[in-house]
Amino acid sequence: MKISNSELKFMEIVWQNEPLPSGEAVKLSAELLGWKKSTVYTVIKKLCEKGAIISENAVISSKIGKDAVLENVSENIVREKFGGSLPMFFAAFLKNEKLSQKEAEELKKLIDRYTKEG
Repeated sequence: MKISNSELKFMEIVWQNEPLPSGEAVKLSAELLGWKKSTVYTVIKKLCEKGAIISENAVISSKIGKDAVLENVSENIVREKFGGSLPMFFAAFLKNEKLSQKEAEELKKLIDRYTKEG
């Protein structure tokens, strides 16, 4: 499932406020995103078609959790922008950043946990 940046912003509103009446979704989207009513309903329709949310009786709820969506978004970024190469992604991300010792240790633990045996 591909979720655009604008759809992801709307999903954040849904996750923080669900179950979310559609009128409240319009109000929050106007306040937080500067969107018009028609834009909100277009995004709701697209996200329903993608299976990310459900809208029943003018109430919106997520069908997919934030972690799953963010995992999918990050996988798409690595695949599309870095040819699927995690080392290239990390190199680009860290090019102008320095990791703290704690962050480096956390990344090492993650790498160890997800390293293929073999």
